[in-house]
Amino acid sequence: MTIFLVLAPFGSFSLLMLVTSATISLFAAAAICLAVIAYDLVRGRSIKMLGAGSVVLFGALGCYITLVDPSLSSSAVKLTVDAGVFAIALLSIAFRFPFTLQYAREMVDPETAKQPGFMAANYIISWAWAGAFLAMMAANILMIYAPSLPLWTGIAIVFAARNSAAYFTKWYPQYRKARYASPAATIGAA
Repeated sequence: MTIFLVLAPFGSFSLLMLVTSATISLFAAAAICLAVIAYDLVRGRSIKMLGAGSVVLFGALGCYITLVDPSLSSSAVKLTVDAGVFAIALLSIAFRFPFTLQYAREMVDPETAKQPGFMAANYIISWAWAGAFLAMMAANILMIYAPSLPLWTGIAIVFAARNSAAYFTKWYPQYRKARYASPAATIGAA
């Protein structure tokens, strides 16, 4: 459910970009980000840097298109959104607070969060998402500079990148748990 809520603004933005204007798509995505933030607050969770950064990104780009350059192409808008999310991921890693850490801390018990591998796992998962965002940027660049390619090419790359990162996010913690579990814990579980 968490990954669905995190990705909901981006999925709705992508779908809306296929059927409506960039301005409507951006402001709708910003509104969905705000709704996800409100949902988290009601449930006693923290405001996530990815959600807050995305509200600013979608809102600022929507205002830019509305007030400054309404002729910005769809591919350029998508590239800007992907570049912004990529920047959020890289900055979170650079500031030594990977953006996945806030989500992970809310999903595990305090003892698990204190384990030394917990932070390392969050760096690895954040890097996986950064790689996915980079692949999405590459897909948008490809669509800008090779407009003769069918639309489904870019969509397929974005879909594969996003879903691979989502799968990795679910798989990697289980892998670490199985790989680094103490032998006594493994025997007791059998």
